[in-house]
Amino acid sequence: MEVRDAVEADAGRLAAIADAPSDVMRNLVHDRTVRVAEAEPGDADPNVDTPGGGDHAGGEARSERTDDHELLGFVSFDAREHTVHVTQVDGTREAVEVLLAEPVRFARGEGMNVEVLVPEDEDDVRTAAEAVGFDSAGSGPRFDGRPTTRYRMEP
Repeated sequence: MEVRDAVEADAGRLAAIADAPSDVMRNLVHDRTVRVAEAEPGDADPNVDTPGGGDHAGGEARSERTDDHELLGFVSFDAREHTVHVTQVDGTREAVEVLLAEPVRFARGEGMNVEVLVPEDEDDVRTAAEAVGFDSAGSGPRFDGRPTTRYRMEP
């Protein structure tokens, strides 16, 4: 699994993961810090040959490769008032766990705390947040009528 910055061309695949309109995800890429996790060649099936042997031949930049790897998940976040807020996170449990480390790394470098709101019915996100080191900080606001739990970390 590789993590990189999201680009506008990812909007359609982000929309599929989040079950949201592509234009909303395109705006997210423009308005927030968005990181994506994608499968590396051979992750899905080690018996499948990939062109170039997966070594990024030709010096092609990873941030520009958007059409040949499956997106496994994404995280968006922004920083306000001494706290990094995870605004959206979705994907496989493993990808979410890796992706939540991104805002934590940023917060650690800036001396900030990190918060993520997890809807009550999103067990994979909750499990990933706890695995990364987030602690429950009580109830959060409701989103679309769904209760959330606020998870917080002070790295």
